[in-house]
Amino acid sequence: MVVKQGRQWRSMCKGLVLGTLLTSCMVLVYCLSAPQVHFNLPEVPVPYSCAHRPAQAHATPFTNGSQHAAGQTGLCTPKVDVMFMKTHKTASSTLLNILFRFGEKHRLKFAFPDSRNDFFYPSPFQRSQVKDYRPGMCFNIICNHMRFNAPEVAKVLPTDTSYITVLRDPAELFESSFHYFGRLVPMTWKIPGKDKVREFLRDPRHYFDPDGFNSFYLKNLLFFDFGQDNTLELGDPRVEEGIRAIAGCFQLVMLVEHFEESLILLMDALCWEMDDLLFFKLNARKGSTVSKLTPELRAKALEWNAVDWRLYQHFNATFWRKVEAYGHQRMADDVAELRRRNAEMATVCIEGGHAVDADSIQETVMQPWQPIGEKSIMGYNLKKNVDKAHLKLCRKMLTPELQYLTELGVNLWITKLWGHVRDMINW
Repeated sequence: MVVKQGRQWRSMCKGLVLGTLLTSCMVLVYCLSAPQVHFNLPEVPVPYSCAHRPAQAHATPFTNGSQHAAGQTGLCTPKVDVMFMKTHKTASSTLLNILFRFGEKHRLKFAFPDSRNDFFYPSPFQRSQVKDYRPGMCFNIICNHMRFNAPEVAKVLPTDTSYITVLRDPAELFESSFHYFGRLVPMTWKIPGKDKVREFLRDPRHYFDPDGFNSFYLKNLLFFDFGQDNTLELGDPRVEEGIRAIAGCFQLVMLVEHFEESLILLMDALCWEMDDLLFFKLNARKGSTVSKLTPELRAKALEWNAVDWRLYQHFNATFWRKVEAYGHQRMADDVAELRRRNAEMATVCIEGGHAVDADSIQETVMQPWQPIGEKSIMGYNLKKNVDKAHLKLCRKMLTPELQYLTELGVNLWITKLWGHVRDMINW
């Protein structure tokens, strides 16, 4: 009896110590992650182009929307100044890997955050958040998570920068965001039952607090990422104003549901080559953890995220106009070629040719970041004995976002500290 009581006391003390430690660490991380104090910086013009050297021009077919006849070819120079607005839960980690590899290939300068993997999200972007920033500095690519702030972004990049982004069906995005970020949103802790998504959508306003901590993850997250007010009602004129502002900034808005077609449009818009587009799907979630939305739940999710749905519908229309201008048959041929090359690379690079569960990933450096309390994000094992001609490319294509950022020289100490806290929570 005494032994049993002693074990109980030790267990309680252990829990108390662990709880205190976790609380302290979380408070520390929160304080360190709070928006920085921004000082008035002098306005020094950014050079028109920051390319280290002129990129080599290559032949490319003109689109049907150009002034040339369809099927003609001409010379164009790859565009190297890129602003990629990395939205949440939209296959953006896969696109980031493409940009990292393109930047290394052309020896470009990235505008990276300092101490973490985002620009102090969810605070609006400020140029002072860029690692080692000084007024007038020249950057080619900015691509980490931020809450978009167009005037500040424009002060970091050249005037010839191409602005691109990606959207996802808002119902699917809501389900994914709820799964990935739900435990970081205190309002979800009181939702009863195992199927919290279904229960939340049954009566969202019963649970949702617009002023709650991290509440933006659960309503119109896309609109929020673009720096807009995610709590607006659909009929508010500021919704259409916000969509017009986004359309005025971004030359290309891609769609997750048509990912390969989006990449072909990206190649066309930036005069890149097919080899620049090769990819493996990164940060993908295990199918068994995905809540299948019934038609009823999907309708409720779209109603709850009505502003995001309006945003998506607008850019879905512009997307297909671009496909029409490119040419449907030409698009189909190029997508087939991209899929063929990706399948070929999977055979060369990936052990087993497909993604595996987190517990089956053999190299620690290939482990993707996991949400709290889950191991739902899949990864890859690099194939053994990859030939020297492909080894470097294979490893880079398979490297998760945080590890790639570290390789590129980003100090992620705040992100890593939060990772240790997360691991203790999962213990």
